[in-house]
Amino acid sequence: MNEFEKLGIRKELLSVLEEMQFEEPSDIQRETIPLILKGKDVIGHAATGSGKTLAFSSGIIESCLPGKGVQALVLAPTRELAEQIAKAMKKFAKNTGLKIQEIYGGVPINPQIHAIRAADVVVGTPGRILDHLNKRTLDFFELKILVLDEADRMADMGFLPDVENIIKQCPIKRQTLLFSATSSPDIEYIEKKYMKSPEYISVKKYVDSSKLKQCYYDVPNHLKFSLLVHLLKNEKSNIIMVFCNTRRNVDLVAMNLKRYDLNSLAIHGGLEQGKRNRIMEKLHNNQVNILVCTDVAARGLDIKNVTHVYNYDIPKTAEEYTHRIGRTARAGKEGMAINIVTNRDYESFGKIMNPGEHQIEKRELPKIEKLSPNFQDKKRQSFGRSHHQKPQGHNRNFRRPSSNRNFRRPHGRSFRRR
Repeated sequence: MNEFEKLGIRKELLSVLEEMQFEEPSDIQRETIPLILKGKDVIGHAATGSGKTLAFSSGIIESCLPGKGVQALVLAPTRELAEQIAKAMKKFAKNTGLKIQEIYGGVPINPQIHAIRAADVVVGTPGRILDHLNKRTLDFFELKILVLDEADRMADMGFLPDVENIIKQCPIKRQTLLFSATSSPDIEYIEKKYMKSPEYISVKKYVDSSKLKQCYYDVPNHLKFSLLVHLLKNEKSNIIMVFCNTRRNVDLVAMNLKRYDLNSLAIHGGLEQGKRNRIMEKLHNNQVNILVCTDVAARGLDIKNVTHVYNYDIPKTAEEYTHRIGRTARAGKEGMAINIVTNRDYESFGKIMNPGEHQIEKRELPKIEKLSPNFQDKKRQSFGRSHHQKPQGHNRNFRRPSSNRNFRRPHGRSFRRR
């Protein structure tokens, strides 16, 4: 605990860290906390799970007083991350009297309006924060600290205009803290336009490469799902994350895993908040150990004890690959990253292999049983034909029924009335 005390953290927080058995600061905490406590603007480059929440929480706890209005705002890209941050901050601030309120979409707004009136700190997603600002149920007259967490992800998700709109409604005289796993032109834009002489801190990757094994299988496309099932059934593991590139693939992979007696759940940005919460509860309660997800959903999830990461779909960039495999091999534990590569993935996988940052071992394809998964979604099945069948009466002048705006041509191409 002496290590945290040396950073200048106040005693109310120190006692909580002692109760939570925090032994020593992480790299990002050690480098940023002294700067944050001095009131400096800070840009911190660090991965999810590196201890950023405690870093900016220390500054908020130091600067904010109970009952003085909203004095700190933390913006996060996803509902899950906002919940995770708020939950951690409530623990850190339990001896201070500060009230922390999470604000995000997908749930009724009226209870949030009531809660904001008593809040000292707000943690929220850009869209719902703007809703409250537009309704004038939230104001930043007393704001001292603005935190942009996972700012690169917010930019990737198209939230930069919303974030700018929010920043413009914050006091000019404030402290701004920006945390991001990567740098980008969007991050540089925010820095130049909205931050005051920020201090740059970049720490090593949180994943211990000596504990992380990486491999890939080069597999024919028609055996891709069969290999996934074979590996999942023959691997001793704790929590498994299976990544897909699209929401549709997430749903279909999870559905087919269940058909072959593999208890899995799907999570992505298209699910309602209540359902997402129930999924995470089942995962945390060990009712299920396989989570099929997209990158966007996964970046905001607090999942411990992930032993295996499967890339069922290969990510498009090396950065996204690093984020995915960073879910395992944490805190000194061993982990495994498995890539299922078909000829459609060669270009993307080449981008990951070429830089030479990752040591990915090629493994021989095992003898596997060829399965017959159903990869038709419900909309297609409702037309009573297979993926490759043409609709009855198909001709060059075929038009969708005028009453069905969501009609899709075969192979998933949609069109609208011109």
